[in-house]
Amino acid sequence: MTLLAGKTVVIMGVANRRSIAWAVAESARRLGAHLIFTYRSERAGEQLRKLCADALPDMEPHIVQCDVNDDVSIEQAFSEIGRYTDRIDGLVHSIAHARVEDLQGEFVQTSRDGFWFAHSTSAYSLVAVSRAARPLLKEGSSIVTMSYLGAERAVPNYNVMGVAKAALESAVRYLAADLGPLGIRVNAISAGPIRTLAAKGVRGFNDVLHAVEERSPLKRNVTAEEVGDATAFLVSDLSKGITGEVIHVDGGYHTVGF
Repeated sequence: MTLLAGKTVVIMGVANRRSIAWAVAESARRLGAHLIFTYRSERAGEQLRKLCADALPDMEPHIVQCDVNDDVSIEQAFSEIGRYTDRIDGLVHSIAHARVEDLQGEFVQTSRDGFWFAHSTSAYSLVAVSRAARPLLKEGSSIVTMSYLGAERAVPNYNVMGVAKAALESAVRYLAADLGPLGIRVNAISAGPIRTLAAKGVRGFNDVLHAVEERSPLKRNVTAEEVGDATAFLVSDLSKGITGEVIHVDGGYHTVGF
């Protein structure tokens, strides 16, 4: 399959093999894309290199350090990417984080510092990396980020992350307006609950999985692979008329009212 043949896709946010970002990488690679990865810490970089060596033995992806809470690090990362390639066709932002204490109890108890940390990491980072990547994002390129239903509804124990995701979805629309004249598309995928490393920080996560399985039109949870495939579609030319959208990949759960 060659839907993404000849395209270079930057993927940010791989934590391990179960990450949504890794599922995106597998889908993009299967469709012919060349991959560039970013990582935050040296430890994460070592784990990512090992994962790539084990799972992608037929290629040597370019791997770059990038701490999205540090503007200098972001600029340096995309400068390095720019020395490696003069074009990015897809940028996948799969990064979100909040402090554990801010994902439990009452949202009203969220500290000012915890609020800004969640927003800086999970929402503003999309703005910062889009700005840094813009010189490499040519006409027809695509930016995709990851959201969740907690941006639209008050989901128990999602708390400040839901508010940060709401900011992220709004940022998608404003970025789409800014970058559209350059031929750059910006979209989000609102994924159903998936067992990832990040999900472990959400109390009652199993209850959420069961609710989706019982109530969604498809009567099942979605997989990381399905999210990866949808992301690959948004990076591909098949979606060249779509921008500023939040596309739900959740088995239709967001459409039901009970």
